[in-house]
Amino acid sequence: MNLSILIPLLNEEESLQELYSWIIKVMQSNNYSYEIIFVDDGSTDNSWQIIEGFSNENPNVKGIRFMKNFGKSQALHAGFAKAKGDVIITMDADLQDSPDEIPELYDMITKERFDLVSGWKKKRYDSVVAKNLPSKLFNWAARKTSGVELNDFNCGLKAYKNVVVKNIEVSGEMHRYIPVLAKNAGFGKIGEKVVIHQARKYGETKFGMERFINGFLDLITIWFLSRFGKRPMHLFGAMGSIMFIIGFLSAGYIGISKLYHMYNGMKYSLVTSNPWFYIALTTMILGTQLFLAGFLGEIILRTKNNEERYKVAREVNF
Repeated sequence: MNLSILIPLLNEEESLQELYSWIIKVMQSNNYSYEIIFVDDGSTDNSWQIIEGFSNENPNVKGIRFMKNFGKSQALHAGFAKAKGDVIITMDADLQDSPDEIPELYDMITKERFDLVSGWKKKRYDSVVAKNLPSKLFNWAARKTSGVELNDFNCGLKAYKNVVVKNIEVSGEMHRYIPVLAKNAGFGKIGEKVVIHQARKYGETKFGMERFINGFLDLITIWFLSRFGKRPMHLFGAMGSIMFIIGFLSAGYIGISKLYHMYNGMKYSLVTSNPWFYIALTTMILGTQLFLAGFLGEIILRTKNNEERYKVAREVNF
């Protein structure tokens, strides 16, 4: 099968028929073998009934329906698990992504040998203050933190090799960072294509300003997992060492100060009245706890029953 078109959606009944007809037109004009996978993320309108209608008239249309709204990342993960095409194209259901982009994205994967191609909505029709400026800041921070040089991490229109989506796990709200997950999994050839961004025709956006806050938090999570996920002691041990050294030096300062006063017959106060006592106590406790966190992390990694310790790129004559 050439293509799997994966479409997560939430309450998009008005746009589904137009989107479906548009995709079918592109598939037929290019003679692709294909499947269309709609993932209904807990819609409360008639979206699922429309998807069932498509499936009844076209065996290439498949649907997954969640019992409630779990989020776009979970919808993509469920679709990735079912996708059978050599190339997987993801796109939003709100008609802001154009199916006419599919052939070029497909060619970039099959002919130019990219592992992943991400769309770039260079010209947007969203609000400048509410979306464009926060999006630019978000993408800048994502580039600097992840090392993946993409201009638009949040574009829903992307193309993947099948092997890529089968070797990454999209959870939480990590759908924005699939290129980073792919890079961390060993798929380094990531491309970008300028795509048409169309104004929303029906309904309203399902994402508010909180997506940028959640996005930055997820970015920190990915940064931590990519750098220290396999060696937590390197982070927690270093932090614990710094805190313990601060505490040890503070305790040493208190002891030397008291001995100095005693030796010179000077009046001195109780150790507990010295603020450095509490600094020493606190930092040494924190240092010990950070060390323990690092050790526990290492123990969990080593005792976790994980059969897939590494990923094989290819085999021959095995």
